[in-house]
Amino acid sequence: MTLRVVPSVLGKRGFQELCARGPRLPLLAASRRLPHVYFRHYATLQEEHGGDSGPPPGFNASKAKQSSDSSASTKPQSATSNSSSSENPSPSSGGSARPSPSTEGPSDWEDHPDLSISKFSELPSRDFGVNQHIIINEEFKEALRQILWKFRAPIRYAFAYGSGVFPQSSGKTSGDSQLHPSPPEAIVKMQDGNQKMIDFIFGVSYSQHWHSLNLQEHRNHYSAVGSLGSYAVSKIQDSFGAGVYFNPYVTVNGTLIKYGVVNLDTLCKDLSEWNTLYLAGRLQKPVKILRDNPAVRLANQVNLIAAVRTALLLLPQEFTERELYTTIAGISYMGDPRMTIGGDDPRKVENIVKHQLSNFRRLYAPLIDNLPNISFVDSACSNQDWLDDPTVNAKLAQNMDPVTRGHMVRRLPSSFRHKLYFEYQSKFNIPRAEFMKMLEQTRDEDPDRIRKREGGPFEQRIASDTEGGGLREEVRQVIESTIRWPSFTQSLKGPITAGFARSWRYAKEKREKAKKGALARQEEEAKEKKTD
Repeated sequence: MTLRVVPSVLGKRGFQELCARGPRLPLLAASRRLPHVYFRHYATLQEEHGGDSGPPPGFNASKAKQSSDSSASTKPQSATSNSSSSENPSPSSGGSARPSPSTEGPSDWEDHPDLSISKFSELPSRDFGVNQHIIINEEFKEALRQILWKFRAPIRYAFAYGSGVFPQSSGKTSGDSQLHPSPPEAIVKMQDGNQKMIDFIFGVSYSQHWHSLNLQEHRNHYSAVGSLGSYAVSKIQDSFGAGVYFNPYVTVNGTLIKYGVVNLDTLCKDLSEWNTLYLAGRLQKPVKILRDNPAVRLANQVNLIAAVRTALLLLPQEFTERELYTTIAGISYMGDPRMTIGGDDPRKVENIVKHQLSNFRRLYAPLIDNLPNISFVDSACSNQDWLDDPTVNAKLAQNMDPVTRGHMVRRLPSSFRHKLYFEYQSKFNIPRAEFMKMLEQTRDEDPDRIRKREGGPFEQRIASDTEGGGLREEVRQVIESTIRWPSFTQSLKGPITAGFARSWRYAKEKREKAKKGALARQEEEAKEKKTD
């Protein structure tokens, strides 16, 4: 397929470089359909390696939408399609890239996500999920990719995350200027004398095969468990905790890193069903995807839109943009044992949102724009440059109608939703036989792909619950119970997989962060009292 770009946007050198890199998808859309502030940065989507690109065509967060999710026919379209477009996407608006059954509606990717896909052309639309690709410095991104090339074992999906990639504070006191042995210049420049270990997650097709190859090449990355062979390593990875095997404090390409290995099936299952929320929670916050995979991109879009719905169930009718992102970022920390025993910075969530507001917008603004039950209601959004303005904290409003919220409950990820149902079986004293019949009627598995995920009387009753803490408290309890055990067992696995010396170092550094964070919070509270 021929690449067509606008040389004036990229510059002569950028245009020549793009042409030299080989086949690409064409432009995401005509420039008139992209906000100019983003179009000037990215003109093409590098399919196989997950290149950066602008937000979905048609994004218009400032438009006034009516909150009317009360009808089953009113559902979010493809998360990267224009919510004002017709129900069946046309080719000109980035419609389906493959033939679809007549029963498949515009939101079928969410109702029935096909996680068996292996090509980007099989995604619901050409620019589907590009909101997941966060923009970072180009040289820094290349330095991170060079680290991946040091692994010969095949990595199918990879992302970098954490404070080593996205700064979570404006100071220079929490890092180490001599942490990395001999890092690339781009990493030194980006971390700016505040060097921190860089965290990665590697998605692989076959855990045992991957560890077998990696043990031959990087035996020093493993603890004594590596002596037992790849079968033992993969068994520990897949059978305990959240299905991730971490190797921390290893040096690759002169840079100190920590990498976790996870099977792609395990990753997609957690993203689409929320059975542990361990990995889904990490991807609900900005990460830098370095090697993309179509099935994971699809599953993660399900994860992101579920995070918005869950946050809405925890928020009042009116709230700010920062409150929304703080609620979403806090989901994965609600049941984390480290947060309850002082094992991490108590200000972690607010720091993440404060210093990455534009990245959260990139992730979630297109999804918000396409959900009919939530709207931006702030005059600041009428400014076309507001997306890049960190001083804007836009106001939003949601529809609190029980029918609307009942649909939201029904659309929560299956594993998470069933736990919430069981909570309400006990709260509402529903007989077991009646409850099991109700669960059967709300199964997601629909061989005919006809039944839609609509909220019924039970979901509407849940949405209307205000007794005690009401729905908010029940959702919090389910989040905590989902996260607590996998996180706890994953932590117990650490000394075995990483070795006691590395685990002690990691725990010590986390404890130091917690102390500094608690002290900083006390100082902030003292200043506020003086001001008052």
